[in-house]
Amino acid sequence: IFIIMGPKVQQKTKEQKMAAAMAGARAKRKKWNKGKMHEKINAKVLFDDEGWQRLQAEVPKMKLITPSALVERLKINASLARAACLYLAAEGKIAAVEQHHAQMIFTRTTA
Repeated sequence: IFIIMGPKVQQKTKEQKMAAAMAGARAKRKKWNKGKMHEKINAKVLFDDEGWQRLQAEVPKMKLITPSALVERLKINASLARAACLYLAAEGKIAAVEQHHAQMIFTRTTA
């Protein structure tokens, strides 16, 4: 009885075996999330003419005024929003409800 064997297969090198093992380990695990992506907005650090007009027009009509709200609405950075809140409060256009070192809350003035 004769067994006919196929041609001899080329043996893989150690590097090739290691690369194949690493690829297999990477492929079998599925990652469901890609980590939290923080949305980067290009906030202004100084007021331009259009932004200043919007501050003067819109903000005194808002019911709840916080630096966070100004950042969202006017696309300015937080330090500029804090300074703008203090400026409008000093002018008497908005009234302070609560001033804390972490969060300042203002409201519109009712005349």
